[in-house]
Amino acid sequence: MVKPTEWWRKQVEEVLASTEGYTYSPNERGGKITPDQIKEKLNNVDDLSSFAMNINGERVHVFYLDTMVDSAQLYEMIFLPLQRSDGRDPLQVLPFAQPNESDDVSLLMNNLLRGHTILFFLDRNLILQVNTFHVEHRSISKSENESTVLGPQDSFVEMLEINLSLLRRRIASPNLKIVASTVGTETHNRVTVIYMEDIANPENVERVKERINNVVYQGFVGMPILKQALEDKPYSPFPQFGLTNRPDNATAALLDGRILILLNGSPDAAICPTSFLEMFSSPEDFYNRWSTASLLRIIRFFGLFVTIMLTSSYVSVLTYHPEMLPPALLTILSESRSRVPFPPVVEVVFIELIIEILREAGIRMPTKIGQTIGIVGGIVIGTASVQAGLASNILIVLVSVSALLSFVPPNFLMSNAIRLVRYGFILIAGVLGMYGQMLMLAFLFAHLLDLTSLGAPYMTAGVPRKWTDLMNSLIRTPMKFIIDRSGMSRAKRKKARPIGEE
Repeated sequence: MVKPTEWWRKQVEEVLASTEGYTYSPNERGGKITPDQIKEKLNNVDDLSSFAMNINGERVHVFYLDTMVDSAQLYEMIFLPLQRSDGRDPLQVLPFAQPNESDDVSLLMNNLLRGHTILFFLDRNLILQVNTFHVEHRSISKSENESTVLGPQDSFVEMLEINLSLLRRRIASPNLKIVASTVGTETHNRVTVIYMEDIANPENVERVKERINNVVYQGFVGMPILKQALEDKPYSPFPQFGLTNRPDNATAALLDGRILILLNGSPDAAICPTSFLEMFSSPEDFYNRWSTASLLRIIRFFGLFVTIMLTSSYVSVLTYHPEMLPPALLTILSESRSRVPFPPVVEVVFIELIIEILREAGIRMPTKIGQTIGIVGGIVIGTASVQAGLASNILIVLVSVSALLSFVPPNFLMSNAIRLVRYGFILIAGVLGMYGQMLMLAFLFAHLLDLTSLGAPYMTAGVPRKWTDLMNSLIRTPMKFIIDRSGMSRAKRKKARPIGEE
C-alpha cells in the first residue's frame, strides 16, 4: 500500500514536470502580486519551497519556508483537505486561512518569512495565507538570573507566543490587553505592549506605543537593547525600565498598573515605569514574611552605600585624612602598606581592575572552569599581590567586600551601574579626598533626582515623598496594609483592594 506522503510527493513531481516553463499572469482581482514577484524577492533563499501543483484540475502555487514549517503538519492541515475538497471554495475547506486583501507584496513577504504558507489560486484570482509556523524551541525552565527559593520557578523563553500564554494563565481577564507591532527595519521583530486596560494609565500606554513606533533601527536581538532605545535618559548609567524574565514578577507589575513590553526572540520583559528604590526589590520579598523581607531590603540599601564608599574612603583617609583613624588602626594600615610603592588610589584601582577581569573571565568561560578561575584566581592573585608588595592585605579584604556588595541588588543592570559609579568615587577621592566624595555624592543624588521613568520621577517614593509607596519600598509592610497601588504607576484605579476588607 502506498503511503500518503509518497503519493503526495509523486503528485507534486508530476505537476512540477507538467508546469515547467509556465509563466503566470498578474492577479487581476486580488491585486498585482504574482508568484514571480515572490520568487524574485526571495532569490537565493535556500530554505524557500516553491512549487506549483494541480488540485482537482486547478493550478495552485505554494510558497513556504522549510525551516519555519513542519512538513507533516503542512500535509495534514492544507494539502490533504484541498485534495478532498472536490472543487469547493478553498476558504470553506481551509477555515484557518486568511485571504490576502492587499496589493503590498512586502506585507505578504513578511508573513511568509514568519512561517505562513502562501497559496496562489491563479484560476480564482485568490491568494490565501495560512499560519503554519512551527519550530523547535527551548522548554520552560527555571530562571537563572532571578532565582528564588520560594514561589513559581518558571521563566520566559525566546518565543513570544509562549511568554504570552504564561501571562494568560495567570491573568484570565478580558482587561489584559496585548497590542502587537514590529520594530527593526531589517528584522521586523514582533513586539507587544501589554497592560491592564482598567488599571494602567492610558497616557503611559500611549507614550510607550509612540516610542516604539518612533524607533528606527535595523533590528533588536534582545529586550535589553530595545529598552535602551525607549528609556527617558539614554546617557545615564542607571536603568530606567525594569527587566525581568519571571512571569510572576511581570504579573505583579501588570496588576500594579505598570506596562509590560515583550520582544519576540528575547526571554526578558521590560517593565515601565520603574523607580530607583524598586530596583532593590526581589520577587521573593513577597513570598517571605514581611519582617524578613524588610531586613533583606535594608541590607541591600546598606550594601549600595557601602560598596560606593568603602574603597573610596580608604583612598581618602590614607591620602588626605589619616587623622580620622584611631592610632591603633592607622598603625596597622601603615604596616600593611609599608611595602606598597604606589599611592592608595593606584593601589585600589589596580586591585579593582583585577576583580573586574576575574569576573569577566569567569562569566565568559564554561561554568565549571569559570568557578575555578574565580576562586583560585582570586586567592592566588590576591595572595601574590600582597607578597609582591603591589597591594596591602587590608585592601584585599575591603575590595572583596565591596565587590560582593555590588552584586546584592537583584537587578543585574543596577549592579553594573553601581560598579561604574564606584570607580568615579575612587578617582575623585584620590584627587580631592573626602571633600571630593561628598561632591560626588551630591552629584549622584542630583542626577538621580533628574531622571524620570516614562515621565514619572525616578526617585519616587522618596522624592517626591509618598508615604504609601515608602511602605513598600524601603521596607515591606504586612500585606494587610498594602491597600493602594504604587503612585509610580499613576494607575486609573488607586486601590488594590477595598478598605475594610478585613
